[in-house]
Amino acid sequence: MPTDEDLRLALRLRALADALLVPAATAAGLPPEVVQGFVEGTTTGAVAAAKAPKKRKASAYNRKYKAAFKRVSKKYKKKNGEWKKGGFKSAVRAAHKDAGGKK
Repeated sequence: MPTDEDLRLALRLRALADALLVPAATAAGLPPEVVQGFVEGTTTGAVAAAKAPKKRKASAYNRKYKAAFKRVSKKYKKKNGEWKKGGFKSAVRAAHKDAGGKK
């Protein structure tokens, strides 16, 4: 959900784009509707792009490790779900070993 600050920024960007593009568009003979559509599209896209999460693709090894960790972690936990003493470290090592890693 856009905050007040985001909306104010979008309005400022739109005003700046209007101030820059409208004189150039009239000199080039472009209709104002085309310029306005371009301005609205760019400011909306700029705000959305700034908020878009950057997500990287997991490597094949990372996927193997994740599955191995889920599989192995059960051995290193107590019945109530807490880790045994040194269990997390041992589970990490076992998962790396199971996934084909060097550890």
